[in-house]
Amino acid sequence: MTSEHSSSLRPGFRERIRAVRTSRWLRFSVVSLIFFLWVAWLGSWWVALFWFLLLDIYILGYIPLTWWKRSSSPVVRWVMSWVDAIVYALVLVYFVFTFIGQNYQIPSSSLEKSLLVGDYLWVNKMVYGPRVPQTPIHFPLVQNTFPIINSKSYLDHPQWEYHRLKGLRKVQRGDIVVFNFPAGDTVCVKVQNPDFYTLVRLYGRETVLSNPQTFGQVIWRPVDRRENYVKRAVGLPGEKIKIVDGVIHINGKPIEQPDNVQFNYYFQLKSGSMTEAQWEALGIAEDDRHIVPVTPEDIEALKALDFTVNDDGTVPTLYAAPLTAAMVEALEADKSVSRVMRMPAQPGEMLYPAGVADSWTRADYGELWIPRKGAVLAMSQRAWDIYGRVIRDYEGNHDAVWRDSKLWIDGAPHDSYTFKMDYYFMMGDNRDNSLDSRYWGFVPEDHIVGCPELVLISFDKDKSLFNGGIRWNRVLKDANPDAPKFQHK
Repeated sequence: MTSEHSSSLRPGFRERIRAVRTSRWLRFSVVSLIFFLWVAWLGSWWVALFWFLLLDIYILGYIPLTWWKRSSSPVVRWVMSWVDAIVYALVLVYFVFTFIGQNYQIPSSSLEKSLLVGDYLWVNKMVYGPRVPQTPIHFPLVQNTFPIINSKSYLDHPQWEYHRLKGLRKVQRGDIVVFNFPAGDTVCVKVQNPDFYTLVRLYGRETVLSNPQTFGQVIWRPVDRRENYVKRAVGLPGEKIKIVDGVIHINGKPIEQPDNVQFNYYFQLKSGSMTEAQWEALGIAEDDRHIVPVTPEDIEALKALDFTVNDDGTVPTLYAAPLTAAMVEALEADKSVSRVMRMPAQPGEMLYPAGVADSWTRADYGELWIPRKGAVLAMSQRAWDIYGRVIRDYEGNHDAVWRDSKLWIDGAPHDSYTFKMDYYFMMGDNRDNSLDSRYWGFVPEDHIVGCPELVLISFDKDKSLFNGGIRWNRVLKDANPDAPKFQHK
């Protein structure tokens, strides 16, 4: 740069500095402080170079970002003012949703009665430490698909490696956790429930892949763009989990059932039918109220189970619903109820891991060891059957195979495997109506999103908005009330 050019630049620079108001210097100082604190938390100091962009935006103004304010056209000024506001809001939302927290809706009943369908939660991402975006270019207000137009809301590239910022603590037993659905890495666009791996078990891989007219295009989703699930962490890294008659055992010891745990029950009235008032008093949602059909072939079995069968061979209405222990007590104390019985679980529910769990049930499950970062696992056929998907898909060893009684990775045989991440076993409190780790396996640490803290608002879909549709008693309610109850007896 010539001295002539330097002399012409310096006065312009000085004039820009002098023209900045004190209030703008104060705002710039506050924003800079927040920015450098964020950079320190991020641990990537090269990001600090973006401070010069802030310097230009607040102080220097060399980049003409506000050119539209000087336009002679009122239409241009009006349109661009809205564009400016929307872009600013989206950037702010992106950073808040990525590094601080986000709202999530409860779509299913898997955690009833802890969390209800229609609850809107505030999920704190700083508790376990927020993840640096693995898919950085995405629209912040949708998870993976734009509604109506049904197109992806993210770009597949670039993909950044998993990195989690420092949090307040690790996942603890009993925490209700929001995470990305591990089995949601591969998706059949037309049939997303059941998931791809369940479809493969039901129909075979070739059938699913060769029938796009039925199942749709098969796509892969990055970790942070997979669907969000919410369950309770019941098994931690390095522990052994077993379920005996519905009671969770960790390392051979039972843990206390929280008050809100539910199981499916049959119950029968002596006569008549359940009234709306009775259903409401029990707190059973409409979707969970079931009448069990009874055929003549069922009569003897019902008698053997002490259900009422009238002398004329008719059977008073038999109901099925998920119940907590308190709800069971209330029914058993009700003189109009003749019988309450827990619904037995049967094998053949396609539990995880395939083959190993074929004789297990959702109520009598395991024992399984939960992988821990740095733990060394001796490889065998059974170990591969249980942890093969973890090693291959979650740990990034995409060419891993079991061949000649050995684990092969990158063309080399291995007698053991050392895990790169921690894993968790997640379950719903509505135990018999929750598709959880018993069905699709472990949750890797890089899938963890955050911990729900508050119920922001809750809507009851069975009622109109102005007739009990808003559950006011749940507004700002603790979203994780039963966590302290998960402890060894």
